Amino acid sequence: MSNFVQSLRLWFAPGRVREEGETPDYRFSLANERTFLAWLRTALALIGGGFAVDQFLPDLRWGWRIGLALALLGAGVLSSLRAVNHWVRCERAMRRGDDLPASRFPAVLSLAVAVVALAMVVVVLFGWEG
Repeated sequence: MSNFVQSLRLWFAPGRVREEGETPDYRFSLANERTFLAWLRTALALIGGGFAVDQFLPDLRWGWRIGLALALLGAGVLSSLRAVNHWVRCERAMRRGDDLPASRFPAVLSLAVAVVALAMVVVVLFGWEG
């Protein structure tokens, strides 16, 4: 079974994570949980931003409005999924005594948000209306 499928199964059975390795210092587990919650806050902010673009910019051209809103909503969905995946991977690594997993997701997410922000700057500067 691939690591991804195994990790996906652990999303819904976090008690099984405790069966691996040794219990880490509780401070590390709590820090991992705080990181999880920070990813969820980020996801909620991105989702809220997507809805705000769609609802509060009705004069914006339909294509721009929908494109920006969907980009933010998609980033929010990916962030929420990444939150639980990262939590499981880090918890397993700590219990096994392995290095924490490296990830490109923060860089990808920051680039996606930067592209959306630049598109919004262009829209504000040129005032593209529908």
